[in-house]
Amino acid sequence: MRITALVTLAAAVLAFTDASPIARRPHPSGGHSVPLTRNASYKHNTRAQIAKLNKRYPSLQILAGSTGQVPLTDVSPDLEYYGTVAVGTPAQNFKLDFDTGSSDIWFPSSTCTTTACKAHTRFNSAKSTSYQADGRKWNIAYGDGSTASGILGSDLVSVGGISVRQTIGLATKESSQFGSSPEDGLFGLGFDTIESVSGVKTFLDNAISAGVLAQPVVSVFLPSERLFNGQGGEYLFGGIDSTKYTGSLTYVPVTTKGYWQILVQDASYNGASLGQTSQGIVDTGTTLIIVGDAAAAAIHKKIPGSVNDPNNGWLVPCSASSSTAKIGFKLGGVTFNVPVADLAYEDLGDGSGNCFSGVQGGQDGLWILGDVFIKNNYCVFSQTSTPSIGIAPLAV
Repeated sequence: MRITALVTLAAAVLAFTDASPIARRPHPSGGHSVPLTRNASYKHNTRAQIAKLNKRYPSLQILAGSTGQVPLTDVSPDLEYYGTVAVGTPAQNFKLDFDTGSSDIWFPSSTCTTTACKAHTRFNSAKSTSYQADGRKWNIAYGDGSTASGILGSDLVSVGGISVRQTIGLATKESSQFGSSPEDGLFGLGFDTIESVSGVKTFLDNAISAGVLAQPVVSVFLPSERLFNGQGGEYLFGGIDSTKYTGSLTYVPVTTKGYWQILVQDASYNGASLGQTSQGIVDTGTTLIIVGDAAAAAIHKKIPGSVNDPNNGWLVPCSASSSTAKIGFKLGGVTFNVPVADLAYEDLGDGSGNCFSGVQGGQDGLWILGDVFIKNNYCVFSQTSTPSIGIAPLAV
């Protein structure tokens, strides 16, 4: 998209003061001096001042930040979603998995020769005139056992036209799990407290500090195959698309900065409380919903034919894909629903007629509301001084 450069307003909008003549007295030049007084109640508001200037001088086209839209590709069956990110000068494009459950931005270096690295686009720092070496070692590990390691560098990173200088991880080693992944790496959207290397700022930190975002938010629309044929997904940096949801957003306060952690006040089935509560995180980098064992048992007890298989976890009949029942999660005093139809996630493939459930157990104390939740509810990750997540049901 076209981005109009942010104009430095030092001379134009440093301060507007209320000027009033105190007394007129002769000036040595023959004119008159007009002493000014400072308005003690004045509060600086750059955005309002820019609006005044835009109205008075329309040709300036001054923006106090902008928005950047990143279209998404849905990897079937709603396994993960990735978008294209441009890095360096000239730009080298990478398919990255946007992940609110981690904070590092990384992809393979051209110096990486592992099988997993060679299966993906690799970043050649020598071909970027804006690249700056860092040299610090970097490594990361994920909950599924996958790992990557290498060195840090710095370059221009652009998402939907929003560009900032960003510290990036350049992988020189990747575990085999990444070899079959359609994306080249990850784009962490968590807080800087869980960056792998202490002191590194996230993309959102840098974009907010630089003033290039119209709002300090990233909004997420993940389209399911069931409702949208997996089409039209987006991450919207700096803005909120009100056409994507119904009603109004409920802003749920973040309880701990690291992951996007919130309080899950209750779980329910068709509106009836299941008496379950926990801290939880809203995580775009996790496919399923993962709750505590008791909550998983309480949910599946309501779904006829469900079974907790020792080898495959919770299973539901694939016929549940036509169910009209709903499970709910109470967040910020409002219940947000997930259709039981989405719990019939994927056929086990053994002729049993059973499907892997979209809700699994094993996460006592910190539930994970992954893509099965997000593909039914629009989420706005708001990184203000008091961070929160705005949530509303998707417009279908």
